[in-house]
Amino acid sequence: RFAVMNSCPILGCSKNSTGLHVVLGNEACDMDSMVSALTFAYFLSKSLDCKKMPVPVLNIPRAEFPLRSDCTFLLRETGLSQDCLLFRDEVDLHGLHKNKQLMLTLVDHNILPSADSELEDAVVEVIDHHLLQRPTSPSCPVTVEPVGSCATLVTERIAQKAPEVLDQQVAQLLYGAIIQDCINMAPEAGQVTPKDSQYAVFLEKRFPKLPQRGALFQSLQNAKFDVSGLSTEQMLLKDMKAASGGDLKLAVSVIYMTLEAFLQRRGLQQDLCEFCHNHSYNLVVAMTISFNDNKEPFRQLAVYSSSTVYREEMSKALEKAKNNSLDLKPMSSPYPDVKAFIQGNTLVSRKKVISIITDFLKEREKKAYQSGNIEDLDLDDDSNQDQSESQQCPEDAGIEDDTQFPPTPMNSLVEGCPLDNGLPKISPEVLVEKVSKIASMEDTSPEGQ
Repeated sequence: RFAVMNSCPILGCSKNSTGLHVVLGNEACDMDSMVSALTFAYFLSKSLDCKKMPVPVLNIPRAEFPLRSDCTFLLRETGLSQDCLLFRDEVDLHGLHKNKQLMLTLVDHNILPSADSELEDAVVEVIDHHLLQRPTSPSCPVTVEPVGSCATLVTERIAQKAPEVLDQQVAQLLYGAIIQDCINMAPEAGQVTPKDSQYAVFLEKRFPKLPQRGALFQSLQNAKFDVSGLSTEQMLLKDMKAASGGDLKLAVSVIYMTLEAFLQRRGLQQDLCEFCHNHSYNLVVAMTISFNDNKEPFRQLAVYSSSTVYREEMSKALEKAKNNSLDLKPMSSPYPDVKAFIQGNTLVSRKKVISIITDFLKEREKKAYQSGNIEDLDLDDDSNQDQSESQQCPEDAGIEDDTQFPPTPMNSLVEGCPLDNGLPKISPEVLVEKVSKIASMEDTSPEGQ
């Protein structure tokens, strides 16, 4: 029911169609992003002003979705099939835009990565809880508030504009995302705000059959922290965001185990080396999170790069950060290319670390420009990378340029996950057929499912 909204006419992608209104979550496709896209698209479908068919698109390839184990768990619990979802590698957003058949609403992020910068004029609305990085525009309403969960802002919009849209299924999705992002609404975790608490209670009172808060959070945590059987690459991709500036391209991944356990994985440094080579990164920041016996979060952090220059620059930036101080304390690492730290300030989440990294990249580009080192500003030129590192991974030598990261200053600081699987696998005709099928499922679904 959430992939396609049957209150709007079925609109295809042919040149004679009106097109799609895509609700696009961020490139990490965590639970908050997924739920915000699904539920806001459903809300849009109930609007009388629906000009294009609202469709939520999850911003990762379908093959990566099983790594979001908490997301798949929540879908099962709410009775939604993954088969009804649309993923980024299945919808040609650039083709739709070229044919003037695309409207975009961004949820859980507020700027497009540089690979999607040409879609910018298709953005008609933004709902997000991260630091605002896009310029204001009268043609694009922006709702950005520093709450714990973007799903809180979506719940607020629905409750204020169309409360009849809320049913048990919609409520359970929103509730799960809020509880998860706000760490079970625990003030000591530093993620929850009064507005998050307000709308969590709102959903609990309106839908008393929602799962008990603590039990739901524990179930979601168990699913999220289940990394059994995952390779190092899968762990890094499970909850990853990417950033770039100048010649530095990096991944910031949340790892759901202690750093000691992560560092003990056999061949870890080689795995990190191959990960960077395969995805065209030259640095990885791994943020581990675990919980002590009192269920309090315990955070650690590792910085990997085969380049001593990159590794030291990033480590110093994180150590010296004044806003959102991490209170990093060095710990031993078995690998020369991995610097390891205990994060004393457990209130600093990945969202805040991304902000620190963004500021670092901006300052780094500014210094490179002032020094006249223009090459440092060109993402397509890796010729000035340090090739003399004794510990450099052999595969890193001669990495091909990633043409999906053009040198666009405003958007180059927050990148999407690379989509290297070629053209979308779903043609416009098949997409229309898929949309029609899902809409018919909505027509026949029992009320309140």
